[in-house]
Amino acid sequence: MRRCISLLPIVTLLLGMSPAVRAANTAEGPPVVARIVLDGAIGPATAEYVHDASRQAVAAGASAIVLQLDTPGGLAESMRDIIADMLASPVPVLVYVAPGGARAASAGTYILYAAQLAAMAPGTHLGAATPVSLGGGMPLPRAKPAPAGSASSAPADGSPLADQGGDAEAHKVLNDAVAYIRSLAQLRGRNAAWAEQAVRGAATLTATEAKQQRVIDIVATSLPDLLAQADGRVVRVGEQEVALHLRGATVRDFAPGARVRFLAVITNPTIAYLLLLAGIFGLLLEALHPGAILPGMAGGICLLVAFYALQWLPVNYAGLALMALGIGLLVAEALTPTIGALGVGGIISFVLGSVMLMHSGTPGYAVNIGVIAGIAVAASLLLALLLWMVLGARRARRFSGDDALRDAQGELLMALEPGAEGWARVLGERWRVRAEVPLPAGAHVRVLRRQGLLLWVEAL
Repeated sequence: MRRCISLLPIVTLLLGMSPAVRAANTAEGPPVVARIVLDGAIGPATAEYVHDASRQAVAAGASAIVLQLDTPGGLAESMRDIIADMLASPVPVLVYVAPGGARAASAGTYILYAAQLAAMAPGTHLGAATPVSLGGGMPLPRAKPAPAGSASSAPADGSPLADQGGDAEAHKVLNDAVAYIRSLAQLRGRNAAWAEQAVRGAATLTATEAKQQRVIDIVATSLPDLLAQADGRVVRVGEQEVALHLRGATVRDFAPGARVRFLAVITNPTIAYLLLLAGIFGLLLEALHPGAILPGMAGGICLLVAFYALQWLPVNYAGLALMALGIGLLVAEALTPTIGALGVGGIISFVLGSVMLMHSGTPGYAVNIGVIAGIAVAASLLLALLLWMVLGARRARRFSGDDALRDAQGELLMALEPGAEGWARVLGERWRVRAEVPLPAGAHVRVLRRQGLLLWVEAL
């Protein structure tokens, strides 16, 4: 009897942790809907945010998750991570393109297709889901748009490369993207033919047109309107059919954590670019001024953070190499002035590398051109200043040898007769001097020329 009593708290705890009891407990009050807002380009920080927030929402007993979407697109790997979390979610995931004027372009279209329930606000649009090369090359070739009733991703003539050029690698990526979005469309019972057109032909639709073509399920003016229209619908979660009871649900926002916010900042291409430059120049300053400590320490930290960010981004290593070459040429110009030859080449190499660094065509993942232009202008001004100082130094008077003595001023220590030698103090030193005219002691003289250890002078 004592054993049974002692096991009672454990049994109660286990029952409280079970999904059935948890659902029963949440059914006592109004249902809770978790809202995750995705605003901006889809990237590593976005994928981590969705993963963490989804786990927190399920643990908090949310009946459903609403992904409020407004994105121009983003990275394919991050998009696939988000969709994997959506498909594995134990609760329904509703994707809502909002507010008015928002879009679900490129990667956003795939995410919308993966939702159990897809909704859009009036004045929004989706589509343009053609993948682009992450290597910074030309966009992938597009086929002619498939007929509206077409169910195949292959060209009409049966050739895998028809109407698409001859780049086999590009077609692999394109056909993989077509198969991926078609599989999502078939899983959710949506228009697979239009999904293929969005990938191959970059087709787009407004909210009303998407509803008419069975691309989305609901056009809702607000989140409460979406929940009201979704109430009573049956969706498939895993292998089970689940009825939605969302009318009057309490909406709880799940904001990103500190780590996700930090990752979102450093994976911004422009911020990563600036961190990279700060790290490189910090280490250069430390190398040129050993013992300064602060530039080397700050530069090392910035460089490591930049490398961490770059591993998440679609970096073009040819652009990175051009940037490194440009910085090397600028440093060489500063150390061994060549009247601008190395400096001009360094600026050109640096600007080309900066433009190529992350300009892959992926929406939201290119370095801001204004920042590159500003840095290029600053580098040009520094180069012009350096050249001006070099030319000024070449025209300046020398400070050693006969050139230093010529026109130097001094004071006679004794009277001089024409052709006779005497002594004078010149530049703080005693020199034997000779003049062509008589000069009194104490007279101020100027050096005309040097003859061995003898100076010829004249009166000022």
